[in-house]
Amino acid sequence: MSENEHINVIPLRGMRGMIASNMRRSLDEAAQLTHHAECELDALLSFKEALAESGTKVSIEDLLADCVVKTLARHPGLNGRIEDKEIRQYRNVHLGFAIALPGDKLVAPVVFDANEKSLTERADARKNLLERARKGDLSVPEMTAGTFTLSNLGRSRVRFFTPIVNLPQLAILGIGETYTRPIEDGAGRWQSRRFMGLSLTFDHRAVDGGPAAAFLSELCEEIESAGR
Repeated sequence: MSENEHINVIPLRGMRGMIASNMRRSLDEAAQLTHHAECELDALLSFKEALAESGTKVSIEDLLADCVVKTLARHPGLNGRIEDKEIRQYRNVHLGFAIALPGDKLVAPVVFDANEKSLTERADARKNLLERARKGDLSVPEMTAGTFTLSNLGRSRVRFFTPIVNLPQLAILGIGETYTRPIEDGAGRWQSRRFMGLSLTFDHRAVDGGPAAAFLSELCEEIESAGR
């Protein structure tokens, strides 16, 4: 192949090299498995609209994070890290948000003690993280001390995917696109409902398939009952 055929050459060093190294290490070290599910989104979207009408403006990602935090409280086995050959489960949720930055950079800064914050407090903290991530103003603990991560591709046409666990964390949730499809209501009538694809990757060294499936199922139920 002629070198003239290259349209660009990107050295695997600096931030890009660190990302590549971390991704490779994650796949080398962790026994990763992904469960996929779809959940109805109408209740969550209606709840978002009701909040906006009352003066509280939050994003779908903020509402999903709220559902994740509530579900992790019932499934602490997915909220943790593997360190020094130990599975360490945490009481508080240090929630990471995967963020793509200009220059093909990827970070997952952490909202500490996300379970102790209100919906609006957590939303403000996430916005603050995003702003500081764009400025390169994150601390080392904010970039490395998470216990669970969200990776959001909801604005794309990707419905399900396989997010890579952010070691040494135990699990990561991938958020896919929102889409509409018809469903039968049981009386022979068809209705259009909005759905979202969810993908949970977990480290099978620490989490078995059954508990992971139970978490994902209950998360869907939490989303489908939002605002009730």
